[in-house]
Order: sequence, then C-alpha cells, then structure tokens
Amino acid sequence: MSKEKSLGNIMDNEKKISRRGFLKMSATAGVGAALLGGGGVSAFIAGCTTREQFDTIIANGIIYCGDGKAPIKGSVGIRDGKIAAIGKIGKSCDKLIDANGLAVSPGFIDIHTHTDTNLFQAPLGDSRIYQGVTTDIGGNCGDSPFPYSDEYFASKQGQLRYGYPFWQDIDGFYAALKDKKIGINYKSYTGQGQLRSAVVGDKNVAATKEQLDKMCYILDKEMEMGSLGLSCGLEYAPGSYATNEEIVELCKVVAKHNGLFAIHMRNEDDRVEESVAEALKIAQQSGVRLEISHLKAQNAANWHKGANLLKLIENGRKEGIDVTFDRYPYIAFSTGLTSFIPLDLRDGSNEDILKRLNTKSISDKIGIYAESRVKRLGGPQNVLIAACRNAENAAYSGKNIEECCKISGMDTWPMIRHLLITENLGVQMAGFAMTEDNVRMFFAHELGMPASDGSVYSPEGPLSSSIPHPRSYGTFQRFFGKYVREDKVCDLATGIYKCTALPASRIGLKDRGLITPGYAADIVIFNPDTIIDTADYNNPHQLGKGVEHVIVNGQHTIENGKYNGCELKGTIV
Repeated sequence: MSKEKSLGNIMDNEKKISRRGFLKMSATAGVGAALLGGGGVSAFIAGCTTREQFDTIIANGIIYCGDGKAPIKGSVGIRDGKIAAIGKIGKSCDKLIDANGLAVSPGFIDIHTHTDTNLFQAPLGDSRIYQGVTTDIGGNCGDSPFPYSDEYFASKQGQLRYGYPFWQDIDGFYAALKDKKIGINYKSYTGQGQLRSAVVGDKNVAATKEQLDKMCYILDKEMEMGSLGLSCGLEYAPGSYATNEEIVELCKVVAKHNGLFAIHMRNEDDRVEESVAEALKIAQQSGVRLEISHLKAQNAANWHKGANLLKLIENGRKEGIDVTFDRYPYIAFSTGLTSFIPLDLRDGSNEDILKRLNTKSISDKIGIYAESRVKRLGGPQNVLIAACRNAENAAYSGKNIEECCKISGMDTWPMIRHLLITENLGVQMAGFAMTEDNVRMFFAHELGMPASDGSVYSPEGPLSSSIPHPRSYGTFQRFFGKYVREDKVCDLATGIYKCTALPASRIGLKDRGLITPGYAADIVIFNPDTIIDTADYNNPHQLGKGVEHVIVNGQHTIENGKYNGCELKGTIV
C-alpha cells in the first residue's frame, strides 16, 4: 500500500496516525528506521543484560525511550558520548547518576527557535538547557544570519552587525559556533527573507529569472553545507514580497535534498485558513516536506477556526503532503512593533520606513492600519511592550499600550509611532490574541509538537537586561507541567515523543531523539510531578523547576538542577 493511500484510509476512518506508523511514513532514515522492528525501542532493550565499563551510568530511572511506548525500568550506560547499553548493565562506571523516581528521556529538541547569534553571548544556552532542551533549530521565520551576496560580504569585512561579524554562508556561521564552544546542539534553516534580501534587495519588486536562478543556486549550496532547508516569514518584509511561484522554485531545491520547508504563514488571523491552504499548495507543487510554524488562530473573532485548520492539514496528508506543525504553549505571540505598519510601507531600509513615519499623510495612513490591528487584538491592553533601549522610554518597558498611553498622555497611534521612531523601529511586543482551548487542541493532535519560537537568554550577563517572551525559558517545562500533567492533552510517553523522536524525524536527525544504543547521549532527567515553568511576561528571566540533570553528547552538564562548570560539548548536528 502506498504512503498516500495508507494515510488517506487512516484519515477517512477518523483514526489517529500511530506514532510508529507516522515515523515510518514521514521520517528520513534514522529515527524512523529505529522504530520499525518488533515492539519498538522499549521492547528491544527491556531484556538487555551487560557488564561493561561505562563513562556514566544513569541508574534506577523510569526510562522513556522517545518512541511513545510505555516506559521501562533499568539503567542507561554512556560511553564516548554515545548511548552504549540499556537495561541491566551493572554499576561499573566513572560516574553514577541516581535517577530514582525520575523520568529519563531523550533530550528535548526545539524545532522552531531564533537562537542563532544569541549563543555567542550565552554559550551555555541557559534558557534552553535548564528546561531540558539539548538541540535548538534556528534560522526560522525567513531570518538567518546568512547568506550575503559576494559584493555585500566583501564590503563588510572587518565590520560588525549588531555586534557580530557578517557570515557569507551557513558554513561560516557553523564554523564560528564551533570555535565558540556551546552547551547545546544547533542546526539552522536558510532564511528565505535573508536570501531574497541578498539577491533581490529589500524592495517590493518581483524577482527576475536571473535573480531566482541565483537564489536557487545559493540555496542549493547552503543545503550541501548542512542547511536543514528553507524557512519563510511571509508576514515580514522582504520575504513577503515573494510570489508563491518564486517560493515553489526554492522549495524544489529543498525537496531535492529531502530538506524541510518551515513556513510562518502570510496571515495567522482573519485569513489563516487561506494561509494554511496556501502553505499546503506550495508543498504539493514543489514536493517538499512541510512544517507549519507556530500554528494559531489569532484574535477572538478567529478562535473558532482552530478545528478547521486541523482538518485542512489532515486533508493535506490524505493528498500525500508530508506535513506536521508546531506551536508554543502560550496565548500571547511576540513580534516587532513594526507589524503595525502595513507590509507595502515596510519595504526598504529603516531610514525609508522612518521617513514615512515622519511624513504626515503617510503616517496618518499607517495609523489607521495600526489602530485597526489593535482593535482586532481586543484593545491596547492586549499589546505589551517588551523592552525599550532608549532611556527616555524606560517607563514603557513591560507595560501594555493602554498603560503607556496613561503615562504619556498620548493616544494609541501617537504612542506606537513615538516608540517606533525613538527606538529606531527596534521595539518588541507581545500580543495576547489566542485561546487556551486551541492550544490544548493543537497539542493533543497527532501531528502537533511543542516549539518555543524563542531564543537563548541568560539571567546573567549581557542578555539579562532584555525582556523576552517567557517561552524562551519555559516552553518545555510548561508543556509537561500544564498541558501534559494538569490538562492531560496526552500521556507522558506521548508528550516525550512529541519533544524528541517526532521533531528528530522531521529534521532528519539520524542519531538523536531516542534512547537506544548507538545514538548520541543527549538525555534529560526530570521529575514529572514537579516540572513546571516559572517565567512570566514581567519576569521572564526565571529558570523553571523539575529538570534535575541534562546530558549533552555524553557530557553531564546540568547536575542536580545546576550547571556544574564542565566543558561544553554542544555541536552542529
């Protein structure tokens, strides 16, 4: 039976796709193959007995292999950065970790982050590793710190961008991270927005055939260098200026390499159904594997559309489209305040946009759009200003627009305009636009997985002064504490699968996402009864609870809930 026919029959009978069957059908070789024989990983290792010498043994834990099967009791032996044995393995080791009463799981994989350059300022990966994340996937929403054109790259040699060098391609960026030494694993997409900017520029113009050919050539080279695929941020300039035909051609390059296409859709509120259909059509026409990023139905008027979004995705799978989705466990999104500027007035440089804001006729037009967006969000009280760098705006940090207006005496649009101009457009905001019912429904679905849409931060050092969305610190602890334990959207074994083997299969990791011999020793040990997030919107730099130990490539890094000062063993996966 063909993959497409099998999936169609399953969906027609309104049955869930089994975890084992899903991995068989959608994974690249590695993770999926490990689950196909017998009763899965858990069954394979349950009776293993060995008496070898190990670097580390994790003893007495409840082992969740990541395959979604019931857990087993036993020990995990680690040698040379790999899982060497599981089961009854004795006690001969250099280091023994007593995991009595704790869940032993593969390290969590965050399939959608904006970690990227923040790793240079927080190389341990504090906000990630303390919640059990061992692998971050960056370059999302069309934004990656590469590529640049030959001419532009040559002109910028010796210069810094936001304190960092310019990297011409993903190879250069990966090399810089390897030199830095990092505490978590990392891999990146190539951002379609940055790719278009490098070749076409930032203006709202169609790409010529020559420009499209050049983008395809660069993307092909990026894939050969180790890019996961292509990410789009079709709500953001300049990526939004691409036609679907242009994106399809780029996705054909990704499909040739069996990569993944991660799409931040053109619209996530009033036209969200049309945007899901658009994403599916791009995947169908190009043959690319599809990841819908942070699936949501924003604004109260659209909350009822959540169930239909899942039906559209299920129907896409019936038609043979290889699609999954992710989302974060919060009801507020985070983006730049520039999202209150219409797309057609966002093109060009910052100077171009600021000039429009200072031209009354254009500013008035922007103001009408901005106030309509605020209204659709439910009012200015639902728009939170994350952080301001300008000292004159310090009073507005951590306040919603309604509170900012009271402090300043300004109305809504003048307040937003003031912040955009005085902060040189660099203002982050959070919009409280979603409903918990949809969050639970999406997490319960077989094809959904948690992802932060956040980045690396640290309670100490240069990144501690920022006010990030709490998802950067709390996504996975919140998923397990609130949605798995309290709301019971799925059992613990399934929840772990959604954070390990499932994302590993989507991004093609052949040696991660499972606890099985031969796989990299990326392991998190946590207490299912106490795991929970503590970060909130006013105090986001808060480490969560319940994660006791984290091992990255065999290195015991987080020990009894604290960094033990060891050498960092993160790598480019």
